[in-house]
Amino acid sequence: MALCPCGSGDAFPDCCRPYLRGEAAAPTAEALMRSRYTAFVRGDAGYLMRTWHPRTCPATLDVEETDWRGLEVLATEAGGAADSVGTVTFVAHYATGVISTGTMRERSSFVREDGRWLYVEAIDE
Repeated sequence: MALCPCGSGDAFPDCCRPYLRGEAAAPTAEALMRSRYTAFVRGDAGYLMRTWHPRTCPATLDVEETDWRGLEVLATEAGGAADSVGTVTFVAHYATGVISTGTMRERSSFVREDGRWLYVEAIDE
């Protein structure tokens, strides 16, 4: 069974798939961030839009064809099951073309509303 792209080490069906399918809500800000990374890997723009806070969500979203190569969670502040806000700092690795590789570092803010975690925005470090 294939491992989940989010880097948790768990199988996809036991990790992010229930979130992407709407069968469960991510219990923490980190779980939502990981599932959103998985949605980028899988090209699931619908999930990305559904988990984006309405205040900051774009009207449309084109998920670029990017060869995502891995995710590293560097830090998590708050964002637990009992919290209403949280931040997650991560690095996502990618490749474009045959020999070009890169990383994207972001500190993301999340808010929990009506029991659901939502991505708000990237914040300055």
